[in-house]
Amino acid sequence: MKIFSPNFKDQEKLPIKYTCDGQGVLPELSWQDYPPETKSFVLVVEDPDAPAGIFVHLLAINIPVSVIKLAEGATEVPQAQMVPNTSGRTNYIPACPPSGTHRYIFKVFALNIDKIQGVNTTNYLSIIKPHVIDQAEITTYYQRL
Repeated sequence: MKIFSPNFKDQEKLPIKYTCDGQGVLPELSWQDYPPETKSFVLVVEDPDAPAGIFVHLLAINIPVSVIKLAEGATEVPQAQMVPNTSGRTNYIPACPPSGTHRYIFKVFALNIDKIQGVNTTNYLSIIKPHVIDQAEITTYYQRL
């Protein structure tokens, strides 16, 4: 399984457009080569370098297999359930590290079930783990100007 963006490459700096110092929009994302038995996806964007622990910028669950791409600037994932992020909002929070360089990891999980429930930013991994049949991630980084 692969996830990629035409807006940045794995292990490269996140362009300013996708940060709080720019337009703060979500970059275009797409995923492919997932197992044929996939019934749904989970998409998460995390900052593992946040001072208080992992900061979840976006968490979308129950994404149907018909959705394998997000347009640049999307505010939500089509046909998915948007879970409140670490800020308590359901929309994407752009990269905006308080100090130093932070990593931003875009992850997609292929699940063998259609729907999951009871998910939040702190328990999503433990809830989806028994149902994950494949996963992919792409990492970028950013330091404020």
